[in-house]
Amino acid sequence: MTHADMPDRPRIRLKPKANARGLRHGFPWVYANDIVTDRRTRKIAPGALAVLEDDKRAPIALVAVNPNSKIMCRVLDRDLSAQLDAGWFETRLRRALDLRERLFDAPFYRLVHAEADGFPGVIIDRFGDACVIQPNAAWAEAHLDLLTDALVSVTGVTTVLKNASGRTRGLEGLDDVNQTLRGTAPDAPLPVPMNGATYMADLTGGQKTGLFYDQRPNHAFAARLAGPGAHVLDVFSHVGGFGLAMLAGGADHALSVDGSAAALSLAEQGAVASGFGDRFETRQGDAFDVLTQLGEEGAQFDVVICDPPAFAPSKQALDAGLRAYERIARLAAPLVKPGGYLGLCSCSHAADLTRFREACARGIGRAGRQAQMIHTGFAGPDHPQLPQLAESGYLKSVFYRL
Repeated sequence: MTHADMPDRPRIRLKPKANARGLRHGFPWVYANDIVTDRRTRKIAPGALAVLEDDKRAPIALVAVNPNSKIMCRVLDRDLSAQLDAGWFETRLRRALDLRERLFDAPFYRLVHAEADGFPGVIIDRFGDACVIQPNAAWAEAHLDLLTDALVSVTGVTTVLKNASGRTRGLEGLDDVNQTLRGTAPDAPLPVPMNGATYMADLTGGQKTGLFYDQRPNHAFAARLAGPGAHVLDVFSHVGGFGLAMLAGGADHALSVDGSAAALSLAEQGAVASGFGDRFETRQGDAFDVLTQLGEEGAQFDVVICDPPAFAPSKQALDAGLRAYERIARLAAPLVKPGGYLGLCSCSHAADLTRFREACARGIGRAGRQAQMIHTGFAGPDHPQLPQLAESGYLKSVFYRL
C-alpha cells in the first residue's frame, strides 16, 4: 500500500518522556498521562483507530483509542495500514484456535486471552458449540459484529453470548448489558469435562463466562495429592473446582465451601454428573467464618485448598489484600493433618509471586505450622502471557506440605 492509499486516521503523539522504546518492543498499552492531549485528541470517539507517534512524530503502531480510559491507547497492529476487516479478525482467531486445538482434545478452553492473543481487552471462552465473549475494551465493543462473524466462521460454534459484567468495562465507560449475539442462549447449565470430572457451567447467570479454565493444571496437581481415602476441603470452591478434581483423583470425601448458593448448587450437580455425588458435601457461608468454625470444631483434612477472588485487584488495594491472604493461610493451616497438604491461590496481578508467598508463609507461621513449599502453579497454556505485560500473569497457586 502506498502512502497515498493509507487510511486517513488521526495521529496521537507521545510526550518526550514516554517509553516509546517499550512500545516498539511489544508493550501494548499507552496511559493517558503519556500522551499529548489537546481538544482534537479528546474528541476521538471511544474505540476509534489512530496512528501512535513518538515525540518526534515517527510512527510506532496502529492503536485503538479511548479518551475516557486511563489506558488511552491499546496497540492493535504494527502495520499502520491494517484494516480491521473480516480477514484481520479471522487470521488472529485461527492462530488462537490452532494453539488450543494442539493443547486440548475437546473444545473446552479459553480461546482468546486478550493482549497475549492479539485482542487487547477481549476474553473468549469456549464451551463446545457455544462461546462467551467479554469485550472489555471500547474498540472490541465497536467491532463486536465483525468479531462475532469471524468467531462463527473460524470455529463453527452455533451460539455466541456477550458477557458484560466486571469492573473493566466500567473503567472503559461501557455498559453492563449481557446479550445473545448468535443462536439461542442455553436454558440449562452446560456439562464441561475437565481432569476426569464434569463441571456445570452457567453461561448466562454464572460468574464471568460461567467457568474458570485457568486453574485446570492446578486442579490436576491437587488431585495427585489427594489419593485414595483422602478427605479434602475446597474453600472458595465456586462450581466445585478443586473438590471435584480431587474426587476424580481418588479422594474419599470433599467438602466445598462458598458464599454463593447458586455456585454450590452447580457444584452438587457436577458431583452427581461425575458419579460421586455421595462423596461430596457443601457448606454455604463466608469463607473466613467457615474456616474459623471448622477450626473450632477440630476438623482435619488431608488436603486443604483456598482459591479466593482477587483480594488485591489494584495497587491501591495491595496491602489490605496481602493481609487477607495471610489471614486465609493462618486460618487454613490448622485444618491440615500432619503430613497433609495446603494449596493457596491468588488471582491478583497486583500481588506478585514473591509478595504472595511471603504473606502465605507469615500466615502458616502464625498458625504454628512448619511447611515445605513443594509446587508453584500458574494459569494453563490456554491463558498465555504476553512477556512484556506483567498483568497477563495474574494467577499463582502455591502448594505446601505441612
